[in-house]
Amino acid sequence: MDLEKIREYCLSKLAATEGFPFDRQTLVFKVGGKMFALIDIENPFSVNVKCEPEKAIELREHHQAILPGYHMSKKHWNTIQLNQDLSHQLIMNCLDHSYQLVFQSLSKKTRGEIEIR
Repeated sequence: MDLEKIREYCLSKLAATEGFPFDRQTLVFKVGGKMFALIDIENPFSVNVKCEPEKAIELREHHQAILPGYHMSKKHWNTIQLNQDLSHQLIMNCLDHSYQLVFQSLSKKTRGEIEIR
């Protein structure tokens, strides 16, 4: 899965936005102002996604290409290496899970405003 496919998939999510809040090379995807995915556009070989702690450990144990989040909370974030042997479906599932975790963490008011759009 390449950078453009990840970008398109992330932006297909309800109210997802993209930006460069840290520097000019780290593309960040957000919903409701909170991050759900990050990718380095100069070296797009991995993507960081939020993950439920127990699921994060399980994924790391079963897939060598899924590691604790690089420069992120190791408990709540995974780094998915894109140039490894992971299916597109698994990568999309991880992106979906990350988006849902972040969306559900938003206030009821913010979620309602997003869902009305």
